[in-house]
Formats: sequence, structure tokens, C-alpha cells
Amino acid sequence: MTYWPSVVVATPAHSGLAGPLTYRSEQPLAAGNLVRVPLGAREVLGIVWSCPSDPPADCSKEQLRPVSAVLDGLMPLGDGWRQLVAFAARYYQRGLGEMALSVLPPALRDLDNTQLARRLKRLAKVNDSAACPETPVARPQPSAEQQQVLDALGTLDRPALLYGSTGSGKTEVYLRATEQVLQDDPGGQVLVLVPEINLTPQLEARFRQRFEPRHGSTALVSLHSGMTPAQRLQAWLAAHAGTARIVLGTRMAIFASLPGLRLIVVDEEHDPSYKSQEGARYSARDLAVYRAKVESDRGPHPCRVILGSATPSLESWHAAEQGRYRRLAMPGRIGGGELPRLRLVDMNHQPKGATLSPPLLAAMEERIARGEQCLVLLNRRGYAPVLSCDACAWKSQCPHCSAFQVFHKLDRTLRCHHCGFTRRVPRACPDCGNLDIAPIGRGTEQIEEHLAGLLSRAVRPDGTPARVARMDADTTRTKGSLEQQLQALHEGEVDVLVGTQMVAKGHDFRRITLVAGLNVDAALFASDYRAPERLFALLMQAAGRAGRDAGHSGRSEMWVQTWHPTHPLFAALKKHDYPAFAAEQLAEREAAAMPPFGYQALLRADARTQDAAQAYLNGVADAAADLPGRDEVTLYPAVPLPIQRVANVERAQMLVESHSRQALQRFLWAWQPLLLQGRGLPEARGLIRFAVDVDPLAV
Repeated sequence: MTYWPSVVVATPAHSGLAGPLTYRSEQPLAAGNLVRVPLGAREVLGIVWSCPSDPPADCSKEQLRPVSAVLDGLMPLGDGWRQLVAFAARYYQRGLGEMALSVLPPALRDLDNTQLARRLKRLAKVNDSAACPETPVARPQPSAEQQQVLDALGTLDRPALLYGSTGSGKTEVYLRATEQVLQDDPGGQVLVLVPEINLTPQLEARFRQRFEPRHGSTALVSLHSGMTPAQRLQAWLAAHAGTARIVLGTRMAIFASLPGLRLIVVDEEHDPSYKSQEGARYSARDLAVYRAKVESDRGPHPCRVILGSATPSLESWHAAEQGRYRRLAMPGRIGGGELPRLRLVDMNHQPKGATLSPPLLAAMEERIARGEQCLVLLNRRGYAPVLSCDACAWKSQCPHCSAFQVFHKLDRTLRCHHCGFTRRVPRACPDCGNLDIAPIGRGTEQIEEHLAGLLSRAVRPDGTPARVARMDADTTRTKGSLEQQLQALHEGEVDVLVGTQMVAKGHDFRRITLVAGLNVDAALFASDYRAPERLFALLMQAAGRAGRDAGHSGRSEMWVQTWHPTHPLFAALKKHDYPAFAAEQLAEREAAAMPPFGYQALLRADARTQDAAQAYLNGVADAAADLPGRDEVTLYPAVPLPIQRVANVERAQMLVESHSRQALQRFLWAWQPLLLQGRGLPEARGLIRFAVDVDPLAV
């Protein structure tokens, strides 16, 4: 008997082949089976979406090509996984095959049955060798607040927003909730999401310490982009087979195949890293909420989701205010520790040109003399944002981008942080030959050097000089460097750590008692309406690195150098009053019909010229005039992006707004054919690509 499976393959929406393709098979195939099928002159991996026994009516049987092979060593991808992928493709305006295949491990796409069998055999061998008898593990006694939250999680009927102050013990709640799942359901699995790779090692260590003695070393796997293709495939196979009970990963892990999923934890749920900025621009946090609902509706066991943060996103906070999420609060710190006091330094009253104020330096010297540590936060890496010539106004402009190349003093290079173009620092001004070219502004590299000089006389309790170190994307680029730097900090080898936002969240630094925020004012008056929310979250998270040891919490402080000490944001920050800050921001957004009170999408266009990019956007906007539901959306004129040229590609965008999420989605789907046709507009000649970004984080 002949069957006619519908198979999704990796064809982008722009190709016009966004849906499943029909093939021929002599055997019935289950939905979710992985197969190899011909596509043009190539043979590619595909996923069976359905397998009817009747041929399609819109083409002849002779035209349909047969399925080349079935990867029958793997059980089919589950209904819940396929429903998640289908929703993500539909909501984020991508092709079904493009979405489905892009979230599978890249190494899986090239395997045949023999290679797959070898991988599965190796996985089974590792699982056998990792088996171990159950061993009791010592656990800390939960605090009263933690116990209340855990009791509430047991009866949860909607997503939980765990609003816990920094140091309140949210990780212990995650551990206990995971333990309950593994204990109640022999096949239960848990997915734990973290926003960035650098947070993975610390959290993985805590989970391994708790669960490895009882469940074995293979019970937990990681999934993130820092892994090799082979490692990522091995972890995915373990999750898909159910042998990995706990999957810990970054946003990509939301698409892991987990047949026994019972709990999803989204740590630091406010972090913008959960929103992809390339390809399918999905939000892992939002998909976590949807996936938990799908899994709960499908199976006999509920799947719960915990969104944890000390500074929740305003979207999640608003959802809790409306009752769609259940807010669980843990305002106190473990051990009764105090939250850091905020000290504002008015830079209007400090010596002219001072990078670090004298009072801040004196406070840091006191901490070093007591054997305590300091953290200095500056969210700009490199030595200086730009090099400039005083004689002719030359600046280190990137030749390929509308941005400046950043000066890195350590290797004497100018680097573009957008396209990666690097060149040596010129000996003289390229335009006028002036030898006096100087850096403008400050980055972490310069602050590290500056502090080393200013604190040269500071000594530790043992009489040795103070040590200043730096942690940013430049110092943690090589494999293992992040772990080495964190270990040095935990062991007390570093007295002052200078870093970007990567050090401000999630880390458990026990000896830090002073955190200093430098150059924070730019976000106070930025054009991006989300800038105050991000700044407040960053400063609150950074402050939370101080005083995590209850013995030091009484003297922990957060110093912020600012030219605007009377700004309302600092008043809320001083009281650690996130609810007041959130209420003020939500009131402003409601008045302006901004998210979460309105809904947005961006249509972006990349082209050889800015004129072509904007002509395409304006052309497809004009073509949408007669679309159904056009009166329910607002299309704004096309404008260049803030950084309009990257790698010699001009970029423009058009904002689409609506009062209704459903109306916005209906319009975007109706608009898709016109977006494809718009590539043929004569005035849009030179268009390279376009993309729809639903629920954008930056407008």
C-alpha cells in the first residue's frame, strides 16, 4: 500500500514553500518521524507532519518523489513538540519547515541510520556506566518564605511569577521543585532556562551537587550554543530518549524534545537575552508559558512554569496584576541579611574630569583593607569607545558600519563590535598626520587600568597589594577562561572586579560588599521606552551581588555615580521598591498605548542602499491598503535603524502597531504574500532580505 506523508523541510518563508511538502512512501509513517527526502538535487532531513493514505488532489501521483530513508532508531517527535513549533512558526511569521529544522541539533541533519545507531549505542553505554545507587544528599532547610512558595507551587493552576529579591534563595526553590517532579514521576523531566551561557556553569554545578549522587551523572545535560555540534547532539538525544531528567540551557533549549516534561523554570525571566535577534525572532520566555499549557492540556500530569526574577519584566508583572500569572513573593534574604544601601554620588560636586569619585575610592580602600571585595559595573567593553584627532576631527569610524571602532589598548587594535572588522591603531591621524590622537570615553579596559593605579597603595589584610581584574566578553573568550576567573574571585584572589552586565546577574559572590555603577545616565533619557526598565533591572541585579553572605550584609552598599541624582528612578532604587517603579512605568505605557497595553511588530529590510530598503518598506505598506483588518493596525513610515549600516548593508524598519494581538496577527499573515511580491518592486532593487519581528524589544 502507498502512503502520502506530508513532510516539513528547511525551506524559508521567503521561498514560497513554507508549508509541508508531499512525498510517497510504501510504509505508514508516524507523525514526528525523522526522514531523509529529496529536495531539488539534494537529500535533506525532514519531519513527517502527517501521513494520509489518500493521495493529494492537487497533483498527480507520478510527480511525487519517494521518501529516501526513515531514521527509525529515534522515536517520533511528540505531539506537544510539534504543536509548539507550529505555534512559534505561526506567531513569529516564519516557515514551518524553517522553524522545525532550525531548532534541531545541526549534527542531526547529516546523520544516516548507521551513524545514528552508533550515536545511540554510545549514549546507552554512557548511561549504563553512569548508573549509581541512590545516595542521600544534605539539603539546607527552606526558609519560611521558601516553604510558602513551595506549598503554593503544589497547587499551581497557572504560570507562577516568582518575585524574589536578590539573595532570597530562588535557586533553592528551583532545586526543590525539580526534586519533587523527579520523585513524583519516574519519567518526569525538568527544563531550566538561563539567559546567558556564562550563568550555566554555576547553576549546573548546584544542580549536579544536588541530583548527581541520586540520579547519576547523565541525569542532567546542558544545551547552549557554546557546545560543540557533537556535544549538543548527544545532549539532545539524551533529552529526547528521556534518560536526561534535567535539561539546563539558554533560550534554544525551549525547543528541546522532552517527552516527560513536567516543569519549566525560566531564571532571570526579565532578561532580553531570551528574545532571539536573528532568524526566527522568538521569545523563549513566552514560549515557555505556551509550552507548559500545551503539555498540561495533553497529558495526565500538569506541566508547571516558574518565571523567576528580582526585577520581573513589566509584561510579566502586568500579567500577574491581571491574575493571569500567580505572583509568589520572597522579599527577604536568606539568613535575614539586609539588602545593600544605595549611595548616590552627585558628579556635579566632584573634581572635574574624575572617573571615580574620591568618596567611592576611599570606600573601596576600606573594603580591601578588611579583606572584602568590590564590583565595578561599566556596561561598555574595550579601552575607549572611539579614537579622535583634535586637529582635524578625525574619528575611528568603521569603514563598513555607521558606528565607531572601539579602541582596545591591550593589543593596540581598533575593533568594530558590530561587524567584527579589526585593524591596528594608526601611529598618526590618517587624514592630517597629527601624532596626537587620543581616546574619548571609557571602557572596562581603561577602568581596570585606572583603578590599578588609583589603588596601588591599598593593601589587603595580609599586607599584599590589592589586585584588580576584569571580566567581559574579551577576557572570557577562550574556553575555560570564565570558570577560571570565577574561581579566582570566589577564592579571594581578586579584590576589585571590573565588568560589564555579564557580572551583574545570577552570580553568587559571597565576599562582595560594595558594588559601583559608572556611566549609567545615558539610559535615563534614551529614546527607547524600555531603557528605564533595563537600567533599573541592571542596577538592582548588580546591587544584589553585594552582601549575599549574611555576615557582611549589614555593611553592603551600592554606589551609583550620576549627574542626575534627583531622577525618580533612583528614588525607587534607593528603597528597592520595584512595585512602585513598575506602577509608574506601566502608567506611562498605558497612556502611550505601549506594550503591554498595545502590540507591536517591526518589518525590517536590509538592502545595498538606504533608499532601496525604505522604498521596499513603503511599497509593501502601500500595497496593504486594501487588506482585511488594515483599519485595525497603524503602519508608521519607514526609518533607518539607529545603526543604519552594518557590514556594508543598509538597514531600515517600519513599526506596525495594533490595540489587539489577534488583529495584528491576522494582518501580518495576510501581509505575507505582499511582502514576498514586494521584492520585485523596481524601486526596491538591491533588497537583500526582509524579516518580521513580532513583539520587538527595541524600536
